[in-house]
Amino acid sequence: MPKISATAVKELRQETNISMMECKRALEETDGDKEAAIKILRERGLAIAGKKASRAANEGLIASALLDDGTAGSLIEVNCETDFVARNETFQSFVTDLAQRVATDDSGMPEAAQEDVTIKITETGENIVFSRHTRYERSGTGRIASYIHHGAKVGVLIEVGCGKEDSTASDDFAALVKDLTLHIAACNPQHLDSSQVPAETIDAEREIFKKQAEGKPENIIEKIIEGKLKKYFSEICMLAQGFVKDPDQSITDLLAAQGKALDDTIEIRRFTRYQIGA
Repeated sequence: MPKISATAVKELRQETNISMMECKRALEETDGDKEAAIKILRERGLAIAGKKASRAANEGLIASALLDDGTAGSLIEVNCETDFVARNETFQSFVTDLAQRVATDDSGMPEAAQEDVTIKITETGENIVFSRHTRYERSGTGRIASYIHHGAKVGVLIEVGCGKEDSTASDDFAALVKDLTLHIAACNPQHLDSSQVPAETIDAEREIFKKQAEGKPENIIEKIIEGKLKKYFSEICMLAQGFVKDPDQSITDLLAAQGKALDDTIEIRRFTRYQIGA
């Protein structure tokens, strides 16, 4: 058996992110042939991944990346088994790199990242799951922005549109967009407005409210139902919610006020909120 140098082991470790012991063992088995060793490690990684795939991965990180020009961005969730791994800098860097890849091009994801995930499984000894991802590409004048809450357990991706290109360079517009991401993280809206709430959901809520109104005079039951629906929408629809920093002001009113200040029309085109395990 040829003597395997520490340098060769270190190089293989840097290329594969697998433990020094495993790298040395693979090099010994392949008589120092690095490419053959990489193949062995990948094969073992797949085997290890298969064994660990049934283990619950309930911890992890939410991450985001924005392209330099702000015209595209990503939001991803990668899960692991323990918070110990989630807090590891190497794992955090791995997740950040995946977010950057998705922001650039999400074609075939997460399958395209499976080999890298498998290597990380081998390295950490835990089940790792690239659970979900979202990529936004700007669909008009405006800005793509993101927010990752402290601890990286909640993340937000948003596209905010406006009518003037000059507005996108405004500090006030940037501050508004940031406030909107903070609002989404804190208030967890399910939809942008009531038009996005499925009809069957509204019908089910109507039935509940109708039962709650039993015994009331017939001429006010419908008013009671409509009032309860309005309150329901104010809880789950972003535009109807009270702004997290000023609950007396709705998000609709906030957009109108900021639009007036900028002499522009501002709209929320779409948003996504991830929470670990949700």
